[in-house]
Amino acid sequence: MNIKQIESKIYEIRGIKVMLDYDLATLYDVETKYLNLAVKRNIKRFPNDFMFQISTDEWNTLRLQIATSNQKGGTRYQPYAFTEQGLAMLSGILNSDKAIEVNISIMRAFVIIRNLALSHAELTQKINEIELKYNKQFKDVYEALNYLISKDKQEIEQKERKRIGYK
Repeated sequence: MNIKQIESKIYEIRGIKVMLDYDLATLYDVETKYLNLAVKRNIKRFPNDFMFQISTDEWNTLRLQIATSNQKGGTRYQPYAFTEQGLAMLSGILNSDKAIEVNISIMRAFVIIRNLALSHAELTQKINEIELKYNKQFKDVYEALNYLISKDKQEIEQKERKRIGYK
């Protein structure tokens, strides 16, 4: 299974990385309704933090992001979103060789995404540290420039003043 294909099927909804039921059904090579039936038969395995049904607004926003028109618009219900834990649980109820192979690839894709997110966080932290360091140095330069500018203004004002008294 190509991990890049799987990565393109991982979306962020409600701040959580998820995969949608119809994408999973395609990967597992089953119809979406059969995947959802298997889940409903084992619903106790899927609490809200493992699987949830996306709202109409979330679905419309997601369709805009993934540039689908009415690709899945013929369904009566909003798709189900499975978190990483939900996907792991799904592998327990779909026990075919294909399901096992696909789940291993999905878990690898989630690990890659998590590692990318961690390295991104480290880079962000390093950039912030560099900005702090150089902002302090630039602050000193700005203060020095402002001092020189204000000193020059005072000297110019002194020269422009009309002298009073004896020369």
